[in-house]
Amino acid sequence: MAKLAFLGLGVMGSPMAGHLAAAGHDVTVFNRTAAKAEAWVKAHGGNAADTPAKAAQGADIVMACVGNDDDLRAVCLGPQGAFATMAKGSTFVDHTTVSASVTRELYAAAKANGIDFVDAPVSGGQAGAENGQLSIMCGGDQASYDRAEPIMNVYAKLCRRIGESGAGQMTKMCNQIAIAGLVQGLSEAMHFASKAGLDGAAVIEVISQGAAGSWQMSNRYKTMLDDHFEHGFAVDWMRKDLGICLAAANENGASLPVTALVDQFYKDVQKMGGGRWDTSALFKRLEKSN
Repeated sequence: MAKLAFLGLGVMGSPMAGHLAAAGHDVTVFNRTAAKAEAWVKAHGGNAADTPAKAAQGADIVMACVGNDDDLRAVCLGPQGAFATMAKGSTFVDHTTVSASVTRELYAAAKANGIDFVDAPVSGGQAGAENGQLSIMCGGDQASYDRAEPIMNVYAKLCRRIGESGAGQMTKMCNQIAIAGLVQGLSEAMHFASKAGLDGAAVIEVISQGAAGSWQMSNRYKTMLDDHFEHGFAVDWMRKDLGICLAAANENGASLPVTALVDQFYKDVQKMGGGRWDTSALFKRLEKSN
């Protein structure tokens, strides 16, 4: 069993850290809101620390799942950051969805301190985290990945190294690009069914068994039809991710016309007050506008 630290106990991080504790690992947690860390310890055991540096001290592997580029820098760098106390040869695994540029920046900073760094964003949502069924896409040195993989497998259904530092984050961008267009297509299909006077549930029952079927269709159509969006992956976070996608595309020359359009549709949802709604709220945008 390993000595681990987990930084960030949101809807993803908390259950992921819980799986590590349940597997018998010695887990110390940190969260900006200390009450969350204390509640986690009451539920799962282990220890809570009041800074990333204290949580990371003596850990073999430190995991993070925070909000954005600046949040990640904050838990890594400076006198209170994890890198300040991590031992040479230990490994930092970042599960946050961030830009590949900050990943490479922190990879270099970690290497300068003799620390391994693996970018390992996840897909599968809150349910995937709770059920230990996440898909994890990784970038970094092969040896670093090999040390971290057995630990990540505790909450993964699939964990794979895609390439060098930043490759995991770029793969996560592919994931978000694919989802953006898919959710818009699903929303338009359901909106069309409504306007045509069809039974939306019956339509989905049929088309989900054919080529149109998807995870989003199977897991979100009922809540979409029920006008229920207070759950799932928030629109605000999706816009953050799509912003990263579009910035990276501007650098590498990729053409993302559908992604750019759907990003603006999500902006409309935010204007409707739906920043914390699930990404399937694209359907609500269509229903409201017609």
